[in-house]
Formats: sequence, structure tokens, C-alpha cells
Amino acid sequence: MNKSFARRIAAMNAMYKLPANDRPVLPEDVVGRLTGFKATLMDEVHEIDQIVELAQKGAPQTEILVAMADLLGDVIVYCRSEALKYGLPLEEVLDIIMDSNESKLGADGKPIYDANGKFLKGPGYWKPEPKIRALLERA
Repeated sequence: MNKSFARRIAAMNAMYKLPANDRPVLPEDVVGRLTGFKATLMDEVHEIDQIVELAQKGAPQTEILVAMADLLGDVIVYCRSEALKYGLPLEEVLDIIMDSNESKLGADGKPIYDANGKFLKGPGYWKPEPKIRALLERA
């Protein structure tokens, strides 16, 4: 039986006796939790330096791609686990964010760039935060 990613994260949190909430909640020590979360993410981010070093040394493509896949996977797992600790419906939040990103396109449905190649927001752009707020208030 193939479990969804979110269910596997919930099982992992249970196995390691990590918090898991089914509705949005702030932990008592939110500052401590956020500080710890940042430290762990920064440890992962610093692994990029090792991947850069591999590339600079001319490591085989496969070795670099494996290191990238492992790094990105670890960050996603850690972020999904953290969302569960806060009871955040991350997949639904991501849907809202992706819908917002897609709203940045121009009226013709094409990306808009400035002179430096930066992606600009189109006339139909909407910020995701109000919809995320509504989602969390419903939860």
C-alpha cells in the first residue's frame, strides 16, 4: 500500500515522538522551536557548499545530482514535519501559493520580465496571505 507523503511524515513524527497537530496551533515555546528550526535548516543549507565543492572538483554529474536530490529531499521532509508540528495543512497552503504564482502572468498568459530579466507581477496578481489566513481560520 502506497502511503501519501503527508501520512508518512505523520508516521515518522509519531515514531520519533515529535509533535503532530491536526489543526493550526502555536507551541508554548514558539521562539525556541523557530530558533531550532532555523538552525537545522541552516545546517542543510550549508551542505550546498559541499555540493559546490564537488562541482568545482569536477565530480561526476551523478554524484552532484545525488547530493542535490538528498539535500532537497531533506529540506522538504524537514519542512513538512515542521508544518505538522504546527498543524499547518501544507499541501493546501502550497496549492494557494502556486495559484498566486500563476496569477503573476500577464494578461496574455505569458511571463512579464523587466530589463534585467526579473519576473514581474501581472495585472491579475493576488497575494496568497489572505487565502492562507482564511484556510487556517477554517481549520
